[in-house]
Amino acid sequence: MFNPTREQVRRFFCDAWKKYQERLPLAGAEVAAADLAVRHPEYHALLADPDGALEKEWTPEGGQMNPFLHLSLHLAIHEQVSIDQPPGIRAAYDSLRVRMDTHDAEHVLLECLGETIWRGQREGKPMDALAYVDAVRRKASLL
Repeated sequence: MFNPTREQVRRFFCDAWKKYQERLPLAGAEVAAADLAVRHPEYHALLADPDGALEKEWTPEGGQMNPFLHLSLHLAIHEQVSIDQPPGIRAAYDSLRVRMDTHDAEHVLLECLGETIWRGQREGKPMDALAYVDAVRRKASLL
């Protein structure tokens, strides 16, 4: 399993954004990363400043979401839906997309994924994939 460092993740997103801005060819996950960056204009200045991005800290106490965590969760969701892993996540996502646009649907998954990961960490257990898919299904049924 690939386990990039914080610096590698930040450089990856900044490099993908730079390539996109310069109209250079994007490869593999860079395509999705650049698309995510386009959909998050609030991060454009940060992504254009790799040195600043490497130094910046975001803390929950400061009420700030780490933009790289946010983008990374989006990227994870993109991959999950594309391969339907955990099983059922694609159908749950599709049921959301009937009710809202793609980005908003991804944010519902992102919220459910973040909560599921947090719960697993708090309990010292692996992420409960079934609980994650069920949470997305519940949200879809409420809309």
